[in-house]
Amino acid sequence: MVMSSLAEMIARVAQPGRVDWIGVRPERRGTMRVLGSVTVDEAGLAGDRASEGKRAVTLVQAEHLGAIGAFLGREAVPPEALRRNIVVAGLNLASMKGRRLRIGTAVIEITGICAPCSRMEETFGHGGYAAVRGHGGWCARVIGAGVLQLGDVVLPLDVDGY
Repeated sequence: MVMSSLAEMIARVAQPGRVDWIGVRPERRGTMRVLGSVTVDEAGLAGDRASEGKRAVTLVQAEHLGAIGAFLGREAVPPEALRRNIVVAGLNLASMKGRRLRIGTAVIEITGICAPCSRMEETFGHGGYAAVRGHGGWCARVIGAGVLQLGDVVLPLDVDGY
């Protein structure tokens, strides 16, 4: 049996992910708007008050919504409560830091964690911040403008075979 190098193993994914939810925040502390599709450009998602650059788009794992809920002693939390733009299922976003992903016709690059803010205590009550810590998602910059929609495949650009 031939052993793979660590770099080769890090580059592999078990399966592509998919977009399960899309939302934008038109204004600070405003209500999230849930969308079926959205245009993406260098500033982020159309209709979102995002920061340009490395925080233009925010993502969270669908699988982490249940973990956060479990830490709070309840069911999975709704995606809009975390105020991230895109919920991705099936792809470990933690393994994507520094990598480029194609989502629909857009290309983004995962830049770093999207840490929870004190608002999580307002949203979830006592312990909300601690429940989200380590599960708050990821920030990304836009590399290539495009359109993404619910159900789109989320795939690292450096992965062959899909």
